Amino acid sequence: MASCIHFIRHGLTEGVVNKWYYGWKDLPLIEEGVKAIEELKKQGIYPTAENANFFTSGMKRANQTLDVIFGNKPYKAIENLKEMNFGHWECKTFDELKTLDGFDEWMSDKTGTFAFPGGESAMSFYERTKKGFDELLLHHQAKGQEIESPESVTVCHGGVIAASMCALLDKPQDTFWEWIPAPGRGYTIYFDGTKAIGYEKI
Repeated sequence: MASCIHFIRHGLTEGVVNKWYYGWKDLPLIEEGVKAIEELKKQGIYPTAENANFFTSGMKRANQTLDVIFGNKPYKAIENLKEMNFGHWECKTFDELKTLDGFDEWMSDKTGTFAFPGGESAMSFYERTKKGFDELLLHHQAKGQEIESPESVTVCHGGVIAASMCALLDKPQDTFWEWIPAPGRGYTIYFDGTKAIGYEKI
């Protein structure tokens, strides 16, 4: 069964513009972000997805991006596809983080076990987002029982998309940052059953 899942990163927020480390802070799109998504839509970069199932992380910025691109579509929120939880370090810049206790430990962590105070570690983030993707794939496969070549659209976050791409394409985690798409961009992943067989950039 050939099928595809479109991963799209949400548009610009105050956090993206200010280069904050944030994930669970439920920020909306800024006006500039909405206009940028509308412009990308005019360029025709997004799939038509007429018979697709739609998913988001449930965060405002993801839900708004879905609405700008595809209109008022029914969607299912998968909370495990939320961005990294930076806990008490949310909405701070890198320079601000340098002054905090734990910063050096974070910088020297090679195992992914350092947990942000009140947040999560890289390892727990990967484990959680894998659960989110597995849930998404189950819904996607169920759609495949109804129609041939099912299509799903998922609007979520840069870190989630990068983690999923590394896992799906069996890429080392040190390539994680290379897979983070720009706001409003993403990837279309093609599947044969549950196996990813290729991708294209959106």
